[in-house]
Amino acid sequence: MEQESFLLQARKEKLEKIRSLGVDPYPYRFERTHSLRAVIEGFEDLSSKEEIISLVGRLISLRGHGKTSFAHLTDGRGKLQIYVRQDEVGENAYSLFKLLDVGDFLGVKGGLFRTKTGEPTLKVEEFKLLSKSLRPLPEKWHGLKDKELKYRQRYLDLIANPQTKMVFEKRTEIIRFLRRFLDERGFWEVETPILQPLYGGAFAQPFLTHHQALDQTLFLRIADELYLKRLIVGGLEMVYEFGKDFRNEGMDRTHNPEFTQLELYQAYADYQDIMDLTEEMITGLAQNLNSSFQLNYQGEAIDLSPPWRRLAVKDSLLKWGEVDIERASDEELKELCRSQGIDTTELSGRGKLIEKLLDQLVEPRLRQPTFLIDYPQEISPLAKSHRSKPKVVERFELFIGGLELGNAFTELNDPLEQRKRFQALTTEKGEESKIDEDFLTALEYGMPPTGGLGIGIDRLVMLLTDQPSIRDVILFPQLRPED
Repeated sequence: MEQESFLLQARKEKLEKIRSLGVDPYPYRFERTHSLRAVIEGFEDLSSKEEIISLVGRLISLRGHGKTSFAHLTDGRGKLQIYVRQDEVGENAYSLFKLLDVGDFLGVKGGLFRTKTGEPTLKVEEFKLLSKSLRPLPEKWHGLKDKELKYRQRYLDLIANPQTKMVFEKRTEIIRFLRRFLDERGFWEVETPILQPLYGGAFAQPFLTHHQALDQTLFLRIADELYLKRLIVGGLEMVYEFGKDFRNEGMDRTHNPEFTQLELYQAYADYQDIMDLTEEMITGLAQNLNSSFQLNYQGEAIDLSPPWRRLAVKDSLLKWGEVDIERASDEELKELCRSQGIDTTELSGRGKLIEKLLDQLVEPRLRQPTFLIDYPQEISPLAKSHRSKPKVVERFELFIGGLELGNAFTELNDPLEQRKRFQALTTEKGEESKIDEDFLTALEYGMPPTGGLGIGIDRLVMLLTDQPSIRDVILFPQLRPED
């Protein structure tokens, strides 16, 4: 801290010297003619034309030799050396240049040449200080290593670590592809409320707030589902939303309280159609992003080549839990849970027991792309009962690399059955008043057969950029307060 304070004070003194020279250290604009990447890629052509070009960037290296100096500029997409001579820019301007530091933003004009070592360089004819940096860049530009600091001060991480910037560039590419994929198939992108009088569409603890003018308690949404289905009722047959959802629960490698989810709904489709759509969408994404179905996630080879495995919940527990969930008693399921270290004291119903066994015994083993299908009805209140299998619903979850990436249903569109499901759920939780009557009213007007899907964008980005934690793919993840 003492060293940091000393450097901060030294730069403040330089700032005052710059101002004493009549120079504004924070001007309003500078017009550039080329990006640094464009200069690097078109260097031979640009240098042969001997034209004057204007560039901008942050100083990331600086070394002086008497009346000459070399430095490097970066604009986030490229890096280029500049050469500054007192004889070229003038004594007053060179005195200003000597007051610059690594981290300052600079605009330069000049011509291009190669040094004796062959490095592409701009010979500066004039320059302009665009922003004076008062704090030194982290670790003398050798990279930001401290994970906590990376998350808390992402701007430093982006400056110091090119790999970080590449991850977020790929995130943008991923979302851009998914949006284009759905648009080309006739889906409408829509927006639904984040502040909701009732929360629904998933099992999760919500964040709540209070609207002063309405004197009303509101919830940050935990899912987009119930509003998107209202739009299906209204005749928008294919809709999607990239939504921010919020769940007031724990944080770990795959969970952040605020996360991005893609939800889509397609009328006249079922969960088999949505499986096909999901497989086509993600394999197309992989090809677009990496030109391959093959990827590595945390040292493990993943093959996204279609078709993907479709595995029933019943068969998965028979394989890895050695239990037939159709024949096992509740007590047998509890005993298997306890043998796996699962606390069953607050688990009510077979569905919850099966869900915990899936978490423990099955999901970590789903490394290659797998649709886990046909879940118990008790834990899927918004999904349609299976057309041929009793006590289960038409639902799948998608797993790749051990990550749960998606959840989908053939949507329940029988309003009377949906009311029964809601009543059973709220009675269990002691929240009889929390039934979403407006949603049920919408269903009573009629909703066509519909398939729906939710995909966790953050986890999908984790997979496709080989990142171990959700915090590595969210620019500003939620963190505990600093001491």
